[in-house]
Amino acid sequence: MRTKCYWLVLLPLLGNALGCAGNNPDVRVRRLPDGRLQVDGPLAGPYDTLEELAEKSCDIMTRQPGAANGPYGFEYCALYYYAREENAYFLSYLSDIRGSWAPLVKSCTLPNSLNDPAHSNIVLLGGTHTHPNNREFSPRDLSAAAHWKPVRFFDTSTGKVWDRHLMVFFREKTGECRAYSYNNSTRIVSALRKGTWVPIGEVYHELGYIRLYEGKDWLP
Repeated sequence: MRTKCYWLVLLPLLGNALGCAGNNPDVRVRRLPDGRLQVDGPLAGPYDTLEELAEKSCDIMTRQPGAANGPYGFEYCALYYYAREENAYFLSYLSDIRGSWAPLVKSCTLPNSLNDPAHSNIVLLGGTHTHPNNREFSPRDLSAAAHWKPVRFFDTSTGKVWDRHLMVFFREKTGECRAYSYNNSTRIVSALRKGTWVPIGEVYHELGYIRLYEGKDWLP
């Protein structure tokens, strides 16, 4: 079912932009009465592992209109989560609502609420977003202020300790999709390479400064 469009006032300094599903069936976002952004789910899944979810989500999200258009593109955001009843991972529908720094900074506002009637027993694990012209996390992405708290928690239903991650996706001009993950708890940044998360660096400052490991970089 198509959700309503939500129009936000475009302020010269804050740069809020409209978020509207329009003709894109993959965008389903609404603003709740308390101000939070909610997306529907699932857009994709089930996936058996986070690695598979990241690989598939990278392809889905970076193929959206404008997602890989370099300096002329813009970002999409989504949530990813674990459904206890299926023992599987899912990607939510997308949000295209611009962040507060737009248009000076290409960004989208990460949703923090999920509507998935098909899965009532879920664990929200974190967010994902695309970068149109930069494969690296920004300092704002990695800052302590952007952490989704609690960054680590114990789930009694699964008996697991979960860390929350932020993932970013970037499509190269060659067509290859790059997926990166930032563990909010350990502050380690990893790159998905050949189906495996490879740690490439760690964040050492609350403002999001990253130190790459020796011999590691954003590209293999």
